Amino acid sequence: MSQRVLVSIFEREGDVLQATKAARNAGLPIVDVFCPYVVHGMDRAMGLPHSRLPWVTFVLGLTGALSMSIFQYWASAVDWPINVGGKPWHSWPAFAPVIFEVTVLLGGVGTVLAFLVWAGLKPGAQSPVSDLRVTDDRFALVLGQGSGFNRSAAESLLQKFHPVFIEERDIDPGQQVTR
Repeated sequence: MSQRVLVSIFEREGDVLQATKAARNAGLPIVDVFCPYVVHGMDRAMGLPHSRLPWVTFVLGLTGALSMSIFQYWASAVDWPINVGGKPWHSWPAFAPVIFEVTVLLGGVGTVLAFLVWAGLKPGAQSPVSDLRVTDDRFALVLGQGSGFNRSAAESLLQKFHPVFIEERDIDPGQQVTR
């Protein structure tokens, strides 16, 4: 089942930021905002909660550090203890570089993969945006049209912020970014 959305395209970041704030204050359902680069303050304008991605990074990094510590201790002190130059079998200073590298590797790669899964960025995903210049130099605000949505009121609200054009579209639920 498809969903009706109202897509408005803007040329300046200040216009889309103010339009997003006004739409949220008016109680209009914001599906998403598409920008060619990061617009500071857009997350607050959309009313998005704080990201949990830093916690994912922390947990993955901690998992990498602990698993590498346990593995190196097991390999050098339990499974194959070899006396090398009188060094103790559980030489933690020698383990530190490998622990650090695995922490960074698992935290970084895991964060990228978690973001891709969370954002629904898979091969072949289609965007509900109608203007291809959104990835170049334009901005798009996508409003959902649920029950009680007044299109003329929404368009008059958005006209104050100088949109290039406003159009109605049908999108499939698989095209939306789920939050």
